[in-house]
Amino acid sequence: MLKRYSFWLWVAVIVQLLTAGLHSVSLFASPPPLNDTERQLYDLMSTYRKDFGAGFARSTSELLTALSSCFSLLCLLGGLTNGYLLLKRAGPSILKGIVAINAIIFGICFAIMAVFTILPPIVLTGIAFLALVVSYILLRREGTRM
Repeated sequence: MLKRYSFWLWVAVIVQLLTAGLHSVSLFASPPPLNDTERQLYDLMSTYRKDFGAGFARSTSELLTALSSCFSLLCLLGGLTNGYLLLKRAGPSILKGIVAINAIIFGICFAIMAVFTILPPIVLTGIAFLALVVSYILLRREGTRM
């Protein structure tokens, strides 16, 4: 089981979809400020608008919402694409390319998460990246046996 690329790719799919789901919760719920400093910070993040030109004036909170939703969508896209290809029993030659692209993107994403975020997204993105790399290595071995 651990030596089959499909097992590791399913692990990546599950973690990618779990990450998308968990991270999307942050789009609808935010923790209340715990003290006056946090209250002031939250207020400034949601009310102060910077003029970006061309009629765009966005708050920091709006920019973070956009970035956060893009991360959830990235994980959803990766999980759904990989899951679809597994369900359709795509051949190793097709999967090898798709998994390589996923591994590169999620590797870059993992590095960014490790530097700029907190533990849950770091761990989940790291597990997805690791599962994709193992799956890719096993897919390469599968291709040499044919």
